[in-house]
Amino acid sequence: MSARNDIAPSTLGIELHDYGVEVEYIDNRTTVYRGVPEAITDTLSTPPGKEIHVLVTDPTETEGVMMYVNDLKTHDDVLESSGVGRVILAEGDEEELFPGVVVRRIPGHRFEIDADPEVARGRVFVFVEDDWSENAYEFVAE
Repeated sequence: MSARNDIAPSTLGIELHDYGVEVEYIDNRTTVYRGVPEAITDTLSTPPGKEIHVLVTDPTETEGVMMYVNDLKTHDDVLESSGVGRVILAEGDEEELFPGVVVRRIPGHRFEIDADPEVARGRVFVFVEDDWSENAYEFVAE
């Protein structure tokens, strides 16, 4: 497998619907993360081997930035043309993805995510998925 690099995100269009969160990439493609996100007030721990996408909206909830965490499938060129960023973490590493949003890689191919929406100055969503399931979460103030 070829090496994958950290990539800075671009601003993406966001639409919040009652059935999910729609993201418009800078190449004009769109995707919808379906379902009402589960409210999270504490650390989110992910199961092993899942794809993790973190989205932070701006205060108007019409734009946002998205990061893939440890995505090894998507080529750098595809991420750069879509506007999605990526961070690669080794076990024990911690990274502040955005102000108020921190992700840690813990043993067992798992991650912990902490977020403070007030510091992030927008809504913070985390999408955790694989070929069999999709789960959506939103960090909310206590």
